[in-house]
Amino acid sequence: MRKKILIIVSFLSAVLVFNACLKDDVGMDWTSSLEGKMYAEVWNGGKATLALQPVATPVTFKFLVNIASDKLPTENITLTLAVNDSARARYNRLNKTSFKLYPYIEVLTPTVVIEKGTRNAYAYVKVWNAQLLNACDNFMAPVSIVSATGGVIPADPVSTGSRLMTLPISNPYAGDYHTVGYRIRPGNATEPVNATQTVSTVDCKTVIKSGFGNYPYDIKIEITTNTIVVGGVTCYKCNLRVIDPATGVPLAGGEGMFTTWSGDPLTPPAPPANNTEINYYNPVTKIFVLNCYYVSSAGNRIMYEVLTRI
Repeated sequence: MRKKILIIVSFLSAVLVFNACLKDDVGMDWTSSLEGKMYAEVWNGGKATLALQPVATPVTFKFLVNIASDKLPTENITLTLAVNDSARARYNRLNKTSFKLYPYIEVLTPTVVIEKGTRNAYAYVKVWNAQLLNACDNFMAPVSIVSATGGVIPADPVSTGSRLMTLPISNPYAGDYHTVGYRIRPGNATEPVNATQTVSTVDCKTVIKSGFGNYPYDIKIEITTNTIVVGGVTCYKCNLRVIDPATGVPLAGGEGMFTTWSGDPLTPPAPPANNTEINYYNPVTKIFVLNCYYVSSAGNRIMYEVLTRI
């Protein structure tokens, strides 16, 4: 009797697992009409996520396509896959999201053959040029099963019939930098800094580093969309805040950034050729130029630094 119970439980578990792969995100359940039919689906289909580094290098991802049926296929089944932007648009409407179509995408396996007597095969997709895109935007690579041979029915493209791959792009400014600069205390010798510093992500357009010259205040750097031309290169202006690491907020005594260069002309790094060319990020050379201050009763402290990506 115990053996029969175990067999029944195992059978019910298998049915539940099988049914689960047939029920999509929008409530469609094919089990009532499954007998004698075959559906083409993406295994664990719908939305998934792959984080990208902000580089040109291609990245390939794969997913399993599957034939859902009560019997194994008795002939080879050919599936056709393609980028399906209407699936992205419909997903946005249903979920009140704002994913954009990732513009650099290629389906490497536009046709996939599932051999008779089997259910599965892999599909492959390539994306590239993440460095050309705004890391603050939300991107999706929507790839759907658009047709199938042998009377197989493609599943709903917003759920199990697609791989809706979201592609968040890592902050392009975070990383290690060689910092050359100094801190000025009025009435004292200039205090130089020459060090490797780590710039860390706050959000898609903001980073933070430790060190106001040789002093351990944090500098929060927001890279804006406002531009200036420096040496023939279009650069992005930055907003700076001097942060107390003990509290995580700007210094109570006051802080800010200079709009024209304020530094020691006798001490490296050399001042900008144009003294308004400060507080910016050069996307070609991957260099930050920073000039800011905080308030002190003994005279405001001044920081001037050039950070070069390692």
